[in-house]
Amino acid sequence: MHRLGGLSAFVLVAAVAVAGDGDWPHWRGPNDDGMARGDAPLRWSDEAHIAWKATVPGRGHSSPVFWGDRIFVTTAVPTVIPTGNSGGGSSRGLTEHKFMVLCYDRNAGKLLWERVARVATPHQPAHPQYGSFASNSPITDGKHVFAFFGSRGLYCYTLAGELVWQKDFDALRMFNSFGEGAWTALDGDKLLVVLDHESDSYLIALDTGTGRELWRTPRQGNTNWSGPYITSHNGRKLVVVSASREVCGYDLETGKPLWKARGLGQNTIPAPVAGDGMVFVMSGYRNPNLMAIRLGREGDLTGTDAIVWQNQRGNSYTPSPVLHDGKLYVLTDTGMLSCFDAKTGKPYYQQERLPKPYSFKSSPVGANGKLYLASENDDVIVVRMGEKFEVLATNTLKDQMFIGTPAILDGAIYLRGQNTLFCIR
Repeated sequence: MHRLGGLSAFVLVAAVAVAGDGDWPHWRGPNDDGMARGDAPLRWSDEAHIAWKATVPGRGHSSPVFWGDRIFVTTAVPTVIPTGNSGGGSSRGLTEHKFMVLCYDRNAGKLLWERVARVATPHQPAHPQYGSFASNSPITDGKHVFAFFGSRGLYCYTLAGELVWQKDFDALRMFNSFGEGAWTALDGDKLLVVLDHESDSYLIALDTGTGRELWRTPRQGNTNWSGPYITSHNGRKLVVVSASREVCGYDLETGKPLWKARGLGQNTIPAPVAGDGMVFVMSGYRNPNLMAIRLGREGDLTGTDAIVWQNQRGNSYTPSPVLHDGKLYVLTDTGMLSCFDAKTGKPYYQQERLPKPYSFKSSPVGANGKLYLASENDDVIVVRMGEKFEVLATNTLKDQMFIGTPAILDGAIYLRGQNTLFCIR
């Protein structure tokens, strides 16, 4: 949902192949920070600059990922469509679904292949409006694409659609039956997976080539929709997991817990992001908080000066922040945008309202000085990045609700609507 410029050089996700300017291997982009390497269109509409549209069956709120000329998306398609429902079925309905991976051609939108990973009946409903049974975004290393369906398993395919391996997990019991959606993370031959729920929770590292478990670390369990985030500090690679009970840092090679810090509120969703020796974590529901945590310390950091700054106003519940050029951009679900000095927490502006009321679940994406905000209400709003708040454009695609995060490559922006994938050039 579905889950970073000047400072982005501090955060690079290594992969088997090196992501080029035309790749978007993770839903947060090539640097795992919400920033594109190139530019994107400023204006479009239903009548202008739509290069192609592709139909996506079923219901899925995962974001698309790209490698070369291939786009990968996941979805869940009910095997029997309820009478009067043409939109892929209610996410609350416990009916049998096909859990699918689809690959499209990036140049023309043609479906290249589709695979049914599993046919199963979900064991638990999802949020009636914002949930789906395919909310976990896929990830690719340029050799494989990994599709994570949570309780319905993890599947590794070649880019040509050949199944390499699969792994099953125990069924997750999510708070209030709100559904699943945590993403995965990649570094070299390691695929990181967080399984946080209302029972035994854990973080695992899997071998990307075989699915073999490399290590497993138990976690203080409760429901969490924020996935693993990989960064490095002083030559040591870390896995950071943001959660309501405590934010934790782990050694990437061994899974050993290194540090923890309490302070976030309930229902953690936004992705962490790091730069300038700090990692930024956020919650926006009950007891909202945004914490900038200094990297390099170990042990319990709660209440120490390792917590450089905090913020409780205008935090995001769902969208993840963007970090660029020393500025942290935060979008609330109700459509208020803030920009903070990442080092100090001082706001350049805070809780600025967009031109009209909006709702957001999609995360912002930045490109060439422009921040793209894809709303639930037909519009994608473009805001200038920098110390002054300025709306540059509002682009409308009628009858669209954007939950997945956009991707930007080679001067084009790709938007996943409810049942349509758009390419805008």
